[in-house]
Amino acid sequence: MSIQNKSRLHSKIKRLDKNTTIHNLFIFNKSGICFYGKSFTDYYNMEKNLVSPFLTALMSFSKEMIGKKFKTIDMGDIKLAIFEKREINYGVLCDTIENIILLDEVISKINIKLLDYINKNKINITAEIVYDSKLNDTINNIIDDTFSNEFDLEKEAKIIEYLKELTQNDEIDGTILLTNRGKLLYSSLNKIDLRTFLKEVDFRVKIYNNSILKMFYTFKNKKFIFSEYVNDSYFVILVFDSKIKFGMAEFILSKIVQNIKVLFIK
Repeated sequence: MSIQNKSRLHSKIKRLDKNTTIHNLFIFNKSGICFYGKSFTDYYNMEKNLVSPFLTALMSFSKEMIGKKFKTIDMGDIKLAIFEKREINYGVLCDTIENIILLDEVISKINIKLLDYINKNKINITAEIVYDSKLNDTINNIIDDTFSNEFDLEKEAKIIEYLKELTQNDEIDGTILLTNRGKLLYSSLNKIDLRTFLKEVDFRVKIYNNSILKMFYTFKNKKFIFSEYVNDSYFVILVFDSKIKFGMAEFILSKIVQNIKVLFIK
């Protein structure tokens, strides 16, 4: 397996927006045979016939050693996410910031279409390699539809511009804007801090589905995290130093949320 970092733009990305960075998709059977592979960018070259046996072996090893199979392999700015769907496994090479919940939704939709495709075309996934432009289009459309921006782009641009101005506020150490499904839209944090944050955010996005709309908690590095959902569309996260008074942090969050709601109306 070879991974090459290529310092150029994602020249092959035509449909996905700039905040969605899925590089490769590998679909393989339980024996580790990859019967379908697709590249979405030219950032990384990964040989599918080496990746799938590698992942299968690691899954078996982790099951034997710790009693459960791993779900992700972190490799700095990228990760391999593994999804098991009965007789078919899926490997997704993507940027570390990609939300696992949203990726699982994408894979579940692809799995439904793929099983239908396999049954209709009587594909033997233990012996055949699939090359089909129609299947490629189907997968592209599923990813596009799931990751597509569902909001008013003009208003969203105004919200992001407003959040960028907050970097001038000495009381705020960082801001993050997510959709209500955990998709990253903006962050003032560096990649390392952001990657650490989003591992916890995955969990908190799940909580949102149970109608917990506002959360305050202390992060591992003693930062205060204050977050709130806005108009059931966005999740705003503010990072403060632990020295800030709770009431002040809550006041700042409430003020920012109200300003964002005004931008919705304009």
